Amino acid sequence: MRGFHQDEHGDWVAELACGHGQHVRHRPPWELRPWVATETGRSAHLGHILYCVRCLEAEETAASK
Repeated sequence: MRGFHQDEHGDWVAELACGHGQHVRHRPPWELRPWVATETGRSAHLGHILYCVRCLEAEETAASK
């Protein structure tokens, strides 16, 4: 993750190295990411790998052709 921004609803979006974004919500009990609620928590996760669903789907589609 290279950074974060908030979408039009105030939800946090991780800015991925590939250029895509991925929501990182904390909405218990389904999504447990309490770290996204604070600047300190988000900063601590910079540099962590978060695989891009869009890129993985594109790779799977290309591999199946």
